Amino acid sequence: MRLIRLTLVAALVAGVCGVPIAPAGAAGDTILFGSAVSLTGSLTKEGHLTQEGYELWKTYVNSHGGLKVGSKSYKVDIKYYDDESKPNTAAQLAERLIDQDHVDFLLGPYGSGTSFTVAGIAERTKVPMVEGNGAAEKIFNQGFHYTFGILSPAKRYLEGILEMALTLKPRPQTVAVSASSDAFSLEVQQGVVDYANLHHFKVVYANKYPENPTDVSSVISAIKAASPDIILNAGHLQDALLVQKGLKDQNVQAKIYGYSVGPDTPDFAGTLGKDANYVFGGAQWSESVKYHGTAGFYSTAKQYADAFDAQFHHRPDYHNAESTAACLAFQYALQKAGTLDKEKVRDALVNLDVVTFFGILKFDSRGLNVYKPMVVNQIQNGKLLTVWPAGLATAKIQYPAPPWSAR
Repeated sequence: MRLIRLTLVAALVAGVCGVPIAPAGAAGDTILFGSAVSLTGSLTKEGHLTQEGYELWKTYVNSHGGLKVGSKSYKVDIKYYDDESKPNTAAQLAERLIDQDHVDFLLGPYGSGTSFTVAGIAERTKVPMVEGNGAAEKIFNQGFHYTFGILSPAKRYLEGILEMALTLKPRPQTVAVSASSDAFSLEVQQGVVDYANLHHFKVVYANKYPENPTDVSSVISAIKAASPDIILNAGHLQDALLVQKGLKDQNVQAKIYGYSVGPDTPDFAGTLGKDANYVFGGAQWSESVKYHGTAGFYSTAKQYADAFDAQFHHRPDYHNAESTAACLAFQYALQKAGTLDKEKVRDALVNLDVVTFFGILKFDSRGLNVYKPMVVNQIQNGKLLTVWPAGLATAKIQYPAPPWSAR
């Protein structure tokens, strides 16, 4: 009886301290995935979108008879820890998921910084990880063999806006691009500079600011002094909100405003209201993409979006979709491997080549998906609409952006 009481006390303490209690491992009929994800901290909004994407897949699989691997069908479960938007914390929690919780596989955290540190743990422990929220090529240039990323690379995030700008009249000539100091943002910025130079835009400003800024007024002042036609920011949601507010406060007028992260999240337009109109965002996915996926999940973007809306009561953004796609990579690899053996699943991921509602899932020799194009969305009258490429557009491009007072 004393042992029983001690066990109950330990369970209560674990609950009070916020330690999740979940089934341990795939012993029996459940495949257990683990993820350290940003549920608090500077990336909390994006972290919750990531978790929603994972949960939609879990709901689908478990409501459709489980995931068949070989001759057996398994339920799936996902154990989460909050990495507080800190890369080192994410790595420690990944170790805990593997060593203490005995998860079978890892789903990535949110962000390139956290994905980079967790990839090191996946490599050391030889536990395959698929991540859908870290696009920095730095992650995939380390010679890792157990991490796979389903995203288009970071350097492509804002290229679509410049590609679109080449078709506009009058053609914009000058570009300013600010960037956070994290690896993802700097790679996005470099992609802008390289593309601009190759296509005869003049880069009049390209500088960085510290991660998680609280004041970007000096950045805005420098951009204003450069008087660019196109203003781009490589950063995250909170950066985008600060920059857009700063541009209005200092009355900085440009023909195009664009962000690597921000416009596609529900919080951007919700926070900025009419000041979000005319803003462009590079996106990994939108509801207008025309892929037709492999059987075993929602085949089209619309089917996925409708199912997501029914479960979470808002339309999905690309963070949701890419997170679900990471789960699908595991689903198809497990089915192809026909076993839960980690090495065989890893080998199946290496050779994966499937089309999903999100696009093609296929990896180069580094484990990075360089095969899927991106889209450009624009906020028009408070609604996020796809405007590029032309073949996927659901609305005409609104250009140039009017003065702030006319929005």
